[in-house]
Amino acid sequence: MSHPQPPCSADEALQQLKDGNTRFMQGQMLHPNQSPHRREELTAGQHPFAVVLGCSDSRIAPEVLFDQGLGDLFVVRVAGNTAPDVVRWSVEYAVGHLGSALVVVLAHSACGAVTAAVHAQGSPEAGQGLVGLLQPAVRAGDAVDEAAQRNAHLTVQRLMDESPCLRQPGVRVAPAYYDQVSGAVTWL
Repeated sequence: MSHPQPPCSADEALQQLKDGNTRFMQGQMLHPNQSPHRREELTAGQHPFAVVLGCSDSRIAPEVLFDQGLGDLFVVRVAGNTAPDVVRWSVEYAVGHLGSALVVVLAHSACGAVTAAVHAQGSPEAGQGLVGLLQPAVRAGDAVDEAAQRNAHLTVQRLMDESPCLRQPGVRVAPAYYDQVSGAVTWL
């Protein structure tokens, strides 16, 4: 698989996300790249500067909390920000074919999927479906937010273990955690 030139380095992409999250927290969003002109530009193709693997929770919209616009982020959303094969393949597509140099695995506070996994611990439900996928992140006595952060780390590790594409020089895969109360993203 040939790797296109990234629109920016992983460090530059990370800084753009940090700056956007600061604007979001302060209520000073720029809402970049949301014009009809930008929409027209993107008909020729996309070159997102970062990939965000986040939860499908309706309160967690990466484009909003990082103050980005059309074509800036390649967003893959699945409950609990897990990475089964089809999710990993989507992330690999964005890196390998679209040139994104930064992949962020974004966990968040009060995650419903992680809450279900924590509550299911030790029950027959713990080994089934999404709750079963999240069990490796759950330890006895865990608070939901601790398990969510551990899940972000484990998802990063799984992506790195299973994807040579994500181990290429210049590509970074980073876990992060979004606090819904403060609006802050912490880089784990």
